[in-house]
This record gives sequence, structure tokens and C-alpha cells, in this order.
Amino acid sequence: MTGRETDVRRYWCEWAWLGGDAPVSGVLLEVAGGRFTSVSADADPAGDAEVLTGLTLPGLANAHSHAFHRALRGRTHAGGGSFWTWREVMYRVAERLDPDAYLRLARAAYAEMALAGVTCVGEFHYLHHAPGGARYADPNAMGHALVEAAAQAGVRLTLLDVCYLSGGLNEHGSHLRLTGPQLRFGDADVAGWAERVAAFAPEGGHVRVGAAAHSVRAVPAEDLPGVAAFADERRAPLHVHVSEQPAENAACLAAYDRTPTRVLADAGALTERTTLVHATHLTDGDVAAVRDFGATVCLCPTTERDLADGLPRTGDLVPAPLSLGTDQHAQSDLFAEARGVELHERLRTHRRGTLGSGALLRAATAHGHRSLGWAAEDGGADAGELRAGARADLVNVPLEGVRLAGADPARATDAVVFAATAADVRHVMADGRWTVRGGVHTRLPDTAHDLDTVIKELHS
Repeated sequence: MTGRETDVRRYWCEWAWLGGDAPVSGVLLEVAGGRFTSVSADADPAGDAEVLTGLTLPGLANAHSHAFHRALRGRTHAGGGSFWTWREVMYRVAERLDPDAYLRLARAAYAEMALAGVTCVGEFHYLHHAPGGARYADPNAMGHALVEAAAQAGVRLTLLDVCYLSGGLNEHGSHLRLTGPQLRFGDADVAGWAERVAAFAPEGGHVRVGAAAHSVRAVPAEDLPGVAAFADERRAPLHVHVSEQPAENAACLAAYDRTPTRVLADAGALTERTTLVHATHLTDGDVAAVRDFGATVCLCPTTERDLADGLPRTGDLVPAPLSLGTDQHAQSDLFAEARGVELHERLRTHRRGTLGSGALLRAATAHGHRSLGWAAEDGGADAGELRAGARADLVNVPLEGVRLAGADPARATDAVVFAATAADVRHVMADGRWTVRGGVHTRLPDTAHDLDTVIKELHS
């Protein structure tokens, strides 16, 4: 970044998305102190303004990430099996990571996200301890590695520290003990988890700490109120995997005679600060509860396809806010995730147009940021919007590339949501600083090499 942070810089956008269903032409952005100080539509370019051709969007929020899963890309997608057999491969990678390797892997994974337009990531973090479950000298060493990785990659981070106490639910509804690689995930009990997280005070304005219960499989119902209370006391976001697989619902019904969503509601863990991840197999009562409590649902369509999870009831959930995640990072592309939400709903309902490009972009931007705890005092998003006072995040996508050539600029949001890929991103700004220029990461220009090196080491 040139000049002092208090210097005013101007950017004139040929087309910009300001939150509606269509882009606006001639938008002048003024940036100072890491925030937008002025956003003016139908403006003439100022003489000192940098011209951004194509479409300019707010920064994207990846609301659900497991950074270490990036090491699985291209290694788990073919052949048969199920979510449960995929999980065993994932556990083998988890066994091999230490804080240093995790820093290198997460830094490169976050840099790849930045190249795709992501300015904030929600890391669903449960890889806490050393192999066998022994605590590191710093019990939050792995969390600190993720915080440093995000700083070096130039993205903001909400570290969603996961409570993980049980190895799952069997078909009879009994909770299993943690075994093998799962021992790295668990604290002795809710009090032990809460004590460790309360002591985690990472430095840097780029990070916030939230809470998570892995799932009703991994946190018994009697322990969920403790997790909910911890989040509530801090007004922190609370994220939970919910109803990803039918087997999870069946086991939960056997254990509690209630669905996972109802278990969460009864535990006080379903609020407007709760984000339910996947929520693929919801009952009518579950859908009503999500809407009544104002909870967010985070959809990860690429993972939900890859793991044969099923099709969520997206249209039924509206007007509940939606956010997006890349989850296992089979690809890092929020444009693909956004259109996947609508295309999955078309397959489920045999009807087109449940969610337009404006709604899908809100899921990828403002709703995602709010679900990760980046909210303004008025309850709106502190980021993910091109408006005065918001964090100065932007993503610039040219329209002359091969995938978008010929698109009507007045419908550029439709073109980007339904045709663009992460490779079309040209420039990315986070908190007023350029992280990507001309498709190259400004801090980590060799991201591909970095990924290749660390992942091959983990599999060697």
C-alpha cells in the first residue's frame, strides 16, 4: 500500500454491485484508514482515481473452511465409498500435521482463497492437540498457527474453536469414545474446552474468535448448553455441522427422539448468531425452527455433491440468511458455490430462479461476514458491502475474459455468478490493502509451489 493509511485513495468502477439485483455503472469509491469513506453512484472518474474496468464486488466471505482438508484435493473424489469412508482418509492427513506444517499448509490455502476473491474466512478448527491427544506446551498452538497463516495470506479470520467430545453416535443412539486420530480433536469436557478457548487471545485486528460444536454426534446433548452459554456470554458466533447425512439424523433420533436441529434448539444453541452448516436433511419442523430463530444456514455445494450428501431445502429456508463455504476445498471458488446453491435447488424442485444473482452474492458477501461475527453496530455487516463505513474490501472481475466475453455489462452480476470462476478474479483488496493484483498474490506470489511442496510432504 502506498502512502499513509489515512491518505484518501479513489477507485472508479466501470460497474459495481451495491447490493441489488443488478450492477450500477460509474461508481466512485473513496478509501481511507482501511474503510470506504464514500461510495458514489453515477459518478464521473476523478482525475486521481484508479479505473477498475469490469465488475467490482465486495470482498467474499468463505464461512466454512477446514484448512487441512486442502491436502486431500484430487486424492479422495474418485471411486466408491461414502462420507464415512472419506472421513477415514481425512483422519490420516490429520495425524501428520504439527503447528509448523499446519502454518505452511493453511497459509497457502488461505492465499489460494485470496486469489479467488476471499477477504475473510471462517475456520472450523478442531485439530487442537498433538497425536494421541497430548496438549502442546501452548494448548492453542495450532490455533495460533492458523492466525499467523491468515495474517501472512492477507485475509481476515474468524477462528471457530470446535468443541469435540465424542467419537460419534452409533445406530443405537449411544455416544462413542474418541479414538485414534480423533484424540487430537477433543478436550476432556466442556469446561476444559471453554478454559482453553478463554485463554486463547490472538493478536491482530484481522482475527476474531468464535465457538463451534462439531455436531450432535460429537457433543452430547447434555453438553451443548455449556457451549451455547460460552458463545452467548461473548456474543460470539456459534457454528455447528447439522444433518449432513441421513445416518446422523437416524442416530440422533435413536439417542434423543429428536432431530439434531431440535436438540440444538432445546439446548439454547439455536439463535440469530448460530450458523448451521450443510443442514442437508431437515424436516418441516427443522425448517420452521431455523426461520423462527433467525439462524443462518451455510451451504457448501461442492462438498455436498462430492460426498453424496444430498440436496438441501434451500427455497424452503428462505428468508433465513444463507452463507457459503468451501468446506473440504475440493475447489476454492465461491462463484461456483454460489451458483451451486441455485442449481442444486433447480434439481430438487424442477424449477428455475429460486435465488437470483443478488441473493447469491449476498450469501457470498454480507451474510457470510455477519455469520462470522464481522457485524457493524447497527446489526449490518462490517464488511461484504460497498458502502461508506464498511471495511474496504473489493474484488474486481474483468468481463473480457473467455468465460465472460460477450456478457451484457448491465447484467454483469448474472454473468459472474453463473459463468465466472475463481480464475477470473483480477484484483482483490482487504481492509484497504491490495492482496491480489493482476491475478497474482502480492505477498505470496508462489502459492501454487507452496501448496505443492507442503502437500507432497504430508503424503510422502
